[in-house]
Amino acid sequence: MASAKEIKTKIASVKNTQKITSAMEMVAASKMRRAQERMAASRPYAENMRKVIGHVAQGTLEYKHPYLEVRDAKRVGYIVVATDRGLCGGLNVNLFKKVVSDVKKWKEQGADVEFCPIGARSVQFFKSFGGEVSAHASGLGDAPKLADLIGTVRVMLKAYNEGKLDRLYIVFNKFVNTMTQTPVIEQLLPLPKSDEEVASYPWDYIYEPDPKEVLDLLLTRYVESQVYQGVVENIASEQAARMVAMKAATDNAGEMIDDLQLVYNKARQAAITQELSEIVSGAAAV
Repeated sequence: MASAKEIKTKIASVKNTQKITSAMEMVAASKMRRAQERMAASRPYAENMRKVIGHVAQGTLEYKHPYLEVRDAKRVGYIVVATDRGLCGGLNVNLFKKVVSDVKKWKEQGADVEFCPIGARSVQFFKSFGGEVSAHASGLGDAPKLADLIGTVRVMLKAYNEGKLDRLYIVFNKFVNTMTQTPVIEQLLPLPKSDEEVASYPWDYIYEPDPKEVLDLLLTRYVESQVYQGVVENIASEQAARMVAMKAATDNAGEMIDDLQLVYNKARQAAITQELSEIVSGAAAV
């Protein structure tokens, strides 16, 4: 058994760690509220944008935009959104497992794959995983701006426009609630059609000034908005996962302190018993 002094030192060390995890839990809770507000503010725009584009994709269009054309999938691109920092439980691991599983299916069909990681952990993962990385972004902070993502997104859009990509997906953690964050893979290009029922006869929108000009701008903005929404959802998920992980670490530290305190008391009691035994033995010898 370790000496009482060693156990006492260990208890002090665990208490210091507990203070750190407790502070990190409170910081994550504060950041999570702000991240949720940003996510809630942008989510209606992103969802309505998706509905409008899905409706456009079902029309009999005068101008068929390249983003609406379905091509044979010979090359697939993934924009993978992960965190910049760790200590958030299995959030990133579950996301990467989902990506690897989906990539495996495409490779079995003979398609090549390339990646665009967003977030330091995503960049680090794909360096070790292998595969072609076309562009990357990291260090976006807790309040990312669309301008920080446009350059990275445009690289993937340019590859799609040039025919170097036939499918484009975004992968991120969708915030459900504080305890639940679900990794999802959503198709960006070609544009997914809406599930809503539309008229069976041919129809189209009336565009001003010109369908090409309007759709070029609208569909590019659509892709950018979906990537931005994925990033803010992922940040809210990160803070929630970190808060839960740090709370679990704080609770575990408390249990460990209780166990060590019990061991310390036993060691101290054994030392006192031994001292008394030695005193009694000495007295008896005299």
